[in-house]
Amino acid sequence: MNVKVEKIEKNKIKMEIEVPSSKFDEAVEKSFKKNAGKFNIPGFRKGKAPKHIIEQYYGKGVFYEDAVDFIVNETYKDAIEQEDIYPVDYPKVDIVSMNEGENFVYSAEVVVKPEVKLGKYKGVEVKKFEYPVTDEDIEKQLQDMKEKNARIEDKESGIIENGDVAVIDFEGSIDGVPFEGGKGENYELTVGSNTLIPGFEEQLIGAKLNDEVNVNVTFPEDYSEESLKGKAASFKVKINAVKYKEFPELDDDFAKDVSEFDTLDELKKDIRNKQEETNKEREKRDFEEEIIKKVVEAADVEVPEVMISGEVDYMLKEYDMRLKYQGFSLDKYLNIMNKTVDQLREEFKGTAEERVKTDLVFEAIAKAEAFEATEEEMDKKAEEMASKYGTNDPEKLKENILKAQKNIIKNEIVNNKVIDLLVKESKTIK
Repeated sequence: MNVKVEKIEKNKIKMEIEVPSSKFDEAVEKSFKKNAGKFNIPGFRKGKAPKHIIEQYYGKGVFYEDAVDFIVNETYKDAIEQEDIYPVDYPKVDIVSMNEGENFVYSAEVVVKPEVKLGKYKGVEVKKFEYPVTDEDIEKQLQDMKEKNARIEDKESGIIENGDVAVIDFEGSIDGVPFEGGKGENYELTVGSNTLIPGFEEQLIGAKLNDEVNVNVTFPEDYSEESLKGKAASFKVKINAVKYKEFPELDDDFAKDVSEFDTLDELKKDIRNKQEETNKEREKRDFEEEIIKKVVEAADVEVPEVMISGEVDYMLKEYDMRLKYQGFSLDKYLNIMNKTVDQLREEFKGTAEERVKTDLVFEAIAKAEAFEATEEEMDKKAEEMASKYGTNDPEKLKENILKAQKNIIKNEIVNNKVIDLLVKESKTIK
């Protein structure tokens, strides 16, 4: 098989592939066997007419369409492997020459993986990230714990104060017309939590149990629902109940109630230790992300539009899955946000391009450094993944994971080697 390669654009090539006539004859025979049963030829039972008889009735090219599909499917993959070409899209195929007794020739135009010119990726200077744990951090977590363990009691006076819990019915209208999503019943609102529209909660302060209050607000310009942005609205609010939160004292008894510790000091120490671990992980993650950002920015690569579009498709599927997990559908979300799929795709486009570019740069570094995932490394990773599931046959599960996610595991191992190299070779600055 002869292959000629011509670069027609920056990331697009045209291959001319010449296949021996014997191969084409085999493909025609294969097409005949597939389609013979479709022809009714006088004097023959259906599907029993010889090939040359069918060709006499319908022409020599009657089996060529499927034959071309067969031969392209068989030879295209061989051609790109032979020429070390990495397509990122389906090829546009055209027949160049298809004559009986002659070699079959076709062309295939395809977008290929772009060339990456790496910039500096060793010795990259990055500022060290430091997130010390403060007393305020500890206090905030203790206050959150107090909030979670507060008792809710009916308020004898029935008068709403900041911090109280008001159970309300409400119905909103704009210019006297109710709007979708503006009605609620027995809604528990912590006054002062800034849960609702700015200005709403403040107007409930001083109201009493069973009062009916008119609340006037203006929706913010950055409100999520497009049709309500900047609109003045009026709400009729009925106070069904007024409650207050009784918070526990921060003492040793509190520590015993909410944790395994006997004293408040022990609880504080544990909170600090855990927060320090969390902050160290954050420091490590932010440091790595900053290095990656600088290395990717230093590289020269033009990402083909088809690769960006493919990544947007993947991001949409990810987003749809997250929404379904939360009980939404993508269509419902788009309807609520007053957006189209095309608008969402456009929003994803910038991130998609960065993700593709990062993948390409990582791949180029891995190639330059000859990084590979060994069988032992892949086996160990699959074993770690299998150990997270309760199963009577972890070995079988490990084999299934390796079979189903081989490329994912391989890429993760190689990418981690790239990150380790970038971090090891980086220079920390203040």
